[in-house]
Amino acid sequence: MNDRSEDPNPLRDEVFIRVFDEHWAAVRHHIEGVVADDQEVTEIVSEVFLSAWTRLRPVRPPGRVWLLRVADRHLRARVGPKSMPHSALEAVHQGVFGEDEESGRQGRFEVIRALGVLTQEQRRIIMLTYWDGLAVGEIAQLLRASEFRVRKRLSRAQDRLRAELGLGGGDDG
Repeated sequence: MNDRSEDPNPLRDEVFIRVFDEHWAAVRHHIEGVVADDQEVTEIVSEVFLSAWTRLRPVRPPGRVWLLRVADRHLRARVGPKSMPHSALEAVHQGVFGEDEESGRQGRFEVIRALGVLTQEQRRIIMLTYWDGLAVGEIAQLLRASEFRVRKRLSRAQDRLRAELGLGGGDDG
């Protein structure tokens, strides 16, 4: 007889569970590219999904880009480590070098040094591409920029990164 045990909005719960199940891993992965401490990663992921829950509209649930934007806000609000975790650097390393033998010649230090010469925006686009695996259109949505601008900046960042790593143009591979 007690109506308190019944959920007042089962559709909202169902939609949130679907959003959480579909995007939890991507949000966590995104945060792990910036934060090395597992407990802090878990806290930030929780904050992101709490924000999603409080703003949830079942007719228009948030997608991955919205959730990553919220994650970025939470990351900017926290004082965290200044260096990227090893796995994030490996993702960039793999994305730039691929699976060829050249990959073995370049170490983590070279990738860190090369990323250091990029502007903050270029580093972010590189990380969104190689670490988060976002397409140009998704990055454009996240950054609220045109796809043309993102594609151009990504190309420049890749060229600059390859040049810093001695891979310029494939002439001396």
